[in-house]
Formats: sequence, structure tokens, C-alpha cells
Amino acid sequence: MHWLAAVEELRRQRRAGVLVTVVDVRGHAPRDAGAKMVVAADDTWGSIGGGNLEETAVSRARAMLDEQVAIPEQLTLGLTDKTRTDHGRQCCGGEVTVLLEPLVVVPSVAVFGVGHVGLELARILARHDLELHLVDSRSGQLTDERLACLADAEARVRVHHSPVPELALGAVPQGTHVLVMTHDHAEDFAVCDAALRCEHLGSVGLIGSAAKWARFRSGLLVEGHDEQTIARIHSPIGESGLPGKEPAAIAVSVAADLLREIAADSTEVRR
Repeated sequence: MHWLAAVEELRRQRRAGVLVTVVDVRGHAPRDAGAKMVVAADDTWGSIGGGNLEETAVSRARAMLDEQVAIPEQLTLGLTDKTRTDHGRQCCGGEVTVLLEPLVVVPSVAVFGVGHVGLELARILARHDLELHLVDSRSGQLTDERLACLADAEARVRVHHSPVPELALGAVPQGTHVLVMTHDHAEDFAVCDAALRCEHLGSVGLIGSAAKWARFRSGLLVEGHDEQTIARIHSPIGESGLPGKEPAAIAVSVAADLLREIAADSTEVRR
């Protein structure tokens, strides 16, 4: 598999990897600058020249994966008989510098309800490197014409028309951040109830007032959820200090709150 196809496949499978690139060659070396390979925990694609050079790069790449390193690193290796090696000897006579770039699993967000606020929120989130799931029980909210504003999205957008929206929770990946903002409070409640029964989700946020959340909290207790479980839901969502009730203003507020949550998760993972 070509290295570029391998990068795409890892992203599709939501698996981490490292892109290894020869960035500088001095003297003789097995491959020229620009040679690339991709390293995953259990596989590799492409080659930067084999031997000690490649094995050392692969070992460091896999250590980066184990340590969940998110910052690129450079590695310089001499290819002479005087250079200490761990994986055999290469006597090409040169020196090679490789760049190891982590290919992290991008965040996943699911927006339940693509109404006025949901669409504005999708427009903002689509400008970020993430996997964006848009779920609505109304097919008219998910037409190509209505979602044309997302055509140039950096995010990978996945659309789910689900007459029973909470069923879409089973289709989103591990760690997905869920935002609940459907047109119907009954749908909102059903999604919240189902989300609390899922162990694979990240944060769960519910749009609405404090009064709405008080009613939902009481209902979730009746459905058998305990206080600790219910506390997984954050409501109301958004930045409280931002003014405006227009859909675009609310979307900015919710997006800011969510992006802070995603950044906090990323920092926690790297500790």
C-alpha cells in the first residue's frame, strides 16, 4: 500500500500512526530525501531504506505511539561502521535525518438535531480537523442543498437520517462528544437517556435552560440513572458570558465550550 493510502486508511479506521520522512541526507544513504513510510502499532507501509536506519525509526515511532506523543520529532542516524547500532550495521558512509510526525486519531463529535443552531454549529465545527456526525430524525434537514455549506469542510462529515435518533449513538466511534439539540424535547430526553447507557461516549451536552435541565434530571432519575451517571451530562451548554440568542451566536458559544473540552481531553491523554 502506498504511504498516502496508508495514512488515509489509518484515519478511516481511527488508528494512530506515525509518518516517517527522510528530510536530509549527507553522503551516501539507501534512500534520498523525501522517502516516506507509515508506522502503526502492528504494521508498516513503505520504506526509508531498510536495515538499522529503518528499524531504529520504526522502534522510535512505536515508542511515540505507546507514549501518545503528539509533537513531531527528528532523528539523525550515522550510517558508518563507527556508529553504534541496535539493529545491525549499515556502512553506506552517510548520515540521514528523519522526521517522525504523529498521525493522531482526530476527535469525533455528534450533533443531534440539525436545526437553525445545529446547522450553524456544524458550519463552525466543519472548519476543524475532526469527525463530525450530524443526526436528525427529519430527512429535510439533511438534504444536499441544505448541507451544501459544508462542501469544503476540513472535517470528515457523516450524515445520519435516523427516525429514532438515539439509535445513531451505536454508529459513532469511541470517545465521541455528543451535543443534544433536537427540535423536540422528547427526542432530546430519549437521546440523553440512551447516551447515559452507552459506555463508549465522551462528553454529553444538552442545549436549553436550567429549568429544562431540572425537568430532564428528574426524569432521568425516574428512568433509573443514579446521580453520578446523570452528572455526565453538561447542561446548559455554551459559554455563559457570550451575549446573543441568535442561532449563530449560540453556535459560537457552544463550539467554544466544546473545543475547550476537546483540548482538555487531549492534554489529559498526553500526561
